[in-house]
Amino acid sequence: MRVLVYSDDAATREKVREAIGRRPAADVPFVEVVECATEPKVHQWLGSGDIDVAILDGETQPAGGMGVARQAKDEVYDCPPVLLLIARRDDRWLADWSKADAVVAQPIEPIVLADAVADLMRRRSSTRLNAK
Repeated sequence: MRVLVYSDDAATREKVREAIGRRPAADVPFVEVVECATEPKVHQWLGSGDIDVAILDGETQPAGGMGVARQAKDEVYDCPPVLLLIARRDDRWLADWSKADAVVAQPIEPIVLADAVADLMRRRSSTRLNAK
């Protein structure tokens, strides 16, 4: 499965990549990570239909992951599940506004992130199977 990681911070993208590894759980497929640092590239990938799960950093500048998530959920047909990384637990209400499917607070806890990504991968797999 292809997982998109959007952040303007290379260190954040690396932490996400390390946390999910090649396979975030034994019962999900291997992961191909696609990294993006700019909003236009995120929209290009999400619109392509080639992304299975998107991980968006809410603190990315100038276009934060929350706004990008909301726009994608409103505009992308069959939008993949979105996991939003938030800087403060109090930002949970903004994550809800963004229509994110899952939320993980920073600093990233690898096990928490891997479990959340695996859940979204399972959801995406079942959605695609039901669509056939």
